[in-house]
Amino acid sequence: MSYTGPEFETPQPRRPRRGPLTVALAALVPGALLGWVVYEAVGGGGPDHAASAASASGTSAASSSHSSPSTDSASPSGSAGDGKDTAGGSGPLAGKVVVIDPGHNQGNFEHATEINQQVDIGTNRKECDTTGTSTDAGYTEARFTLDVAHRLRTLLEKQGAMVKMTRDGDSPAWGPCVDQRAHIGNTARADAAISIHADGAAEGDRGFHVILPGSVHAGAADTRKIVGPSRDLGTRIAGDFLRDTGEPPSNYVGKGTGLVTRTDLGGLNLSTVPKVFIECGNMRDSKDSALLTSGAWRQKAAQGMSDGIVSFLRES
Repeated sequence: MSYTGPEFETPQPRRPRRGPLTVALAALVPGALLGWVVYEAVGGGGPDHAASAASASGTSAASSSHSSPSTDSASPSGSAGDGKDTAGGSGPLAGKVVVIDPGHNQGNFEHATEINQQVDIGTNRKECDTTGTSTDAGYTEARFTLDVAHRLRTLLEKQGAMVKMTRDGDSPAWGPCVDQRAHIGNTARADAAISIHADGAAEGDRGFHVILPGSVHAGAADTRKIVGPSRDLGTRIAGDFLRDTGEPPSNYVGKGTGLVTRTDLGGLNLSTVPKVFIECGNMRDSKDSALLTSGAWRQKAAQGMSDGIVSFLRES
C-alpha cells in the first residue's frame, strides 16, 4: 500500500507505557533504535512525512536475490472471504476472536470497475479497494498478504483463538471493499483485528510501520473508543515484529518509531473493535523485497504479529 496524499495526523496524547514490553525492547535494541524504545516509554511526538534520522539494518533470513520469489507454502484451513469462522480451541486465547484482513486481492487487477466504486468511510468517500503494489520482479502485495495471513492464522489457532479472515484464497474474486472489511471485524465483535500490507515507496525507503487509527467522529465513523486499545495493540505488535524479524522501523515515516496515525483509511475509520494496519516493509526497496519474498522471513513476520496480538489479548 503506497501513500498518495496528506494522510498523517499527530497521535493522541497517552499515558507513559510501563511494563515488560519496554524493558524487553530496551534489552534487545541497542544503538540507533534506542530512540524508539524511549519514545514508547515516555509517549513520543507524532509522525510526519519527514525521513527518520534513525536507520538500522534488519537481520536478513532471505536470499540475496529477490528476482525469484519463493513459493507460498501455507495452506488455508477454510474459506473465510465472507467472515466465516475457523474453530477456536483450548489455549491462552480460548474464547478470543481475531480478525485477519489480508490487504487487497489478486483478483482486483481484473475488476477495475468494481474496485473503483466509491464507498463511504465516514470522513469522505474513497475507492472500494486498490490493486496494491508489487516487487520489481512482480511478486504482488495481495499474494504476500494472503500468505502471511495464513501463517498468522495457524499460529493464533494454536493459541486457541477463533480466527476470521476477510478474504481467503479465491473467495471473494475481488475486494472486499474497505467498508466490508471493517464490517466483518465489527460483526464478529473481534477482540483484535489486523490488516496486513506491504508498502510501495521509493528505493532506499525501507522498514516496517504499524498504522494506528486516529480519533474520528464523522458520519458512520466513530473511533473514539478504540483509539486507546488500538494504540496498545499496535505498540505491542511493533515491538514483537521488530524483535522477531529484525526489520527496522520505517526510515521514511514515523520518525523511527514504527508507528503512524492516520484518519483516511476506511478499514480503521469504520472499525468498532481494536484494529491496526501493518506495513511489513517496502516492496520497491531491494533489501526489503529480498525479505518479503522469503518464506522463512514471512514466517517470522507472522510470528511477530502473533506475539503482539497474544500479548495484547492476554492482558486485555
